[in-house]
Amino acid sequence: MARCEQGYLCDICGLEVEGITESALYLRYVLGRVPAEKLPYSRERHIRCDPVLAQFIVDPAFEPVVCEGIFTKDCLDPAHVAEEEALVTRAWRRLQELPRLGLPITEYPLPR
Repeated sequence: MARCEQGYLCDICGLEVEGITESALYLRYVLGRVPAEKLPYSRERHIRCDPVLAQFIVDPAFEPVVCEGIFTKDCLDPAHVAEEEALVTRAWRRLQELPRLGLPITEYPLPR
């Protein structure tokens, strides 16, 4: 495949991030952690290739990801973990809905 026909490549595994629903970059955008103007210049990766973020998704439709090392949620304050799980799971669910919603990109982030 010609380079111009490829989407964004994951900077961890090197495979194409085939859709927004798999994108850690867009998950961080939905969370409000990446500004819109940085999207074209930010590195991309699959959600599952970003275990520090993915470990906070708690949903039956998402196979749990275990993060090892100092950033594992097992080493964090339980109250912080509960907050992150609620927020990241909510953002992941929104990310899964976005292809069907037809919203402009400016409306992707979670309402504050």
